[in-house]
Amino acid sequence: MITAADVMTPQVVDIEADATVAEAIQKMRECHVSSLLVKTGKDMATWGIMTETDVIRKVVAENLDPAMVSVREIMSRPVITVSPKHSIQECAALLARADIRRVLVFDGKDIIGIVSLSDIFRAL
Repeated sequence: MITAADVMTPQVVDIEADATVAEAIQKMRECHVSSLLVKTGKDMATWGIMTETDVIRKVVAENLDPAMVSVREIMSRPVITVSPKHSIQECAALLARADIRRVLVFDGKDIIGIVSLSDIFRAL
């Protein structure tokens, strides 16, 4: 059985919720990632994720200035997680049910990775 831990990308880049979308886009570009974890405090229930799709749908499509919009305003919530032991089939089913493209891997204490549809496709 192939697990989330086997296919995850261990680098999860984060950003502050009060950063601008322009700053977030720059960070995504510099780090070669398509999403950023948004930590809004110690409680993971308040965290979000900002993706390229969020930028396109909520900023570009609305003709907003990325320098004037905060990450908090466009991030998606709640953060959806799986354990490192989840099979990639379980991950794929969760992604399909939630209509999302990536899920964070949580070991019970920390976010340790991210699994995307691309990671699952590569593994299969």
